[in-house]
Amino acid sequence: MTDMQKYTPSGNETVSREPKWDPGEIQRLQERALQIRRDILTMVHGANSGHVGGSLSATDIVTALYFQAMRHDPGRPRDPDRDRFVLSKGHCTPVLYAALAQSGYFPQSDLESFRRLGSHLQGHPYSAKTPGVDASTGTLGLGLSTACGIALAGKIRSAEYHVFVLCGDGEQQEGQIWEAAMFAHKYKLGNLIAFTDRNRLQTDGNTEDVMPLDPLVDKWRAFGWSSWEIDGHDYSTILSSIEAAKRNENDKPKMIILNTVKGKGVPFMEGGAEWHGTPPNTEQYQRAMEALTHA
Repeated sequence: MTDMQKYTPSGNETVSREPKWDPGEIQRLQERALQIRRDILTMVHGANSGHVGGSLSATDIVTALYFQAMRHDPGRPRDPDRDRFVLSKGHCTPVLYAALAQSGYFPQSDLESFRRLGSHLQGHPYSAKTPGVDASTGTLGLGLSTACGIALAGKIRSAEYHVFVLCGDGEQQEGQIWEAAMFAHKYKLGNLIAFTDRNRLQTDGNTEDVMPLDPLVDKWRAFGWSSWEIDGHDYSTILSSIEAAKRNENDKPKMIILNTVKGKGVPFMEGGAEWHGTPPNTEQYQRAMEALTHA
């Protein structure tokens, strides 16, 4: 998709991706994302464990949500009116923890305890221990179902919050995803906005070799969702898409397919399935940080 193409969030609404966002605001988000990517590398290297590739590919959407699009307050982490975020691809906690720390939910120094015994920053999100985590996830497919429940509760109570959920693409080979998709359509969860981190790589290689997903947009539309795809690393497009999804008053849930690059920001990691769950050694970590320092 080129910069000036149009995308259609619903059957009757067309939104242009023509520039409307302040360049200074975009730069601020890019700088945030750069630090989040550094934090991801530092956490995974320090623990010698964790998922770096998918965390890097998801950095831009998580940055856009936490530092621009979502309504949330670190001083009131259980505010009933807050927007919710569910990390359905729950293994990619480094990106979530880095965003929460930068937002002020807990000290930046806590990131040093990632995956350590006794730490509140476990390998998968645990809402009972970690401030700012709205849902415990990890079993692939579970997060979208959880997000459906949170969205339904909001609808029943006539609450004004949105529920944002980030899914992996390999995760959508799970049957539970499509059960949740039917549920969201049946109960008209228009307050549910989901994203797919479409980096096309999973543990065993390319998603289309493991179990083909395309045409993914058409599949979601067939399940009754509004669905479209965008560049998952372009902030103007991301922000305009989220704005359009929130503004759309119909009762359809939304699935935005983010075309991303696994390992984004670190040249030798980009597009490599081997970086799904492999921590960098010290030499690789130093190279990666060098690349992110001069980005």
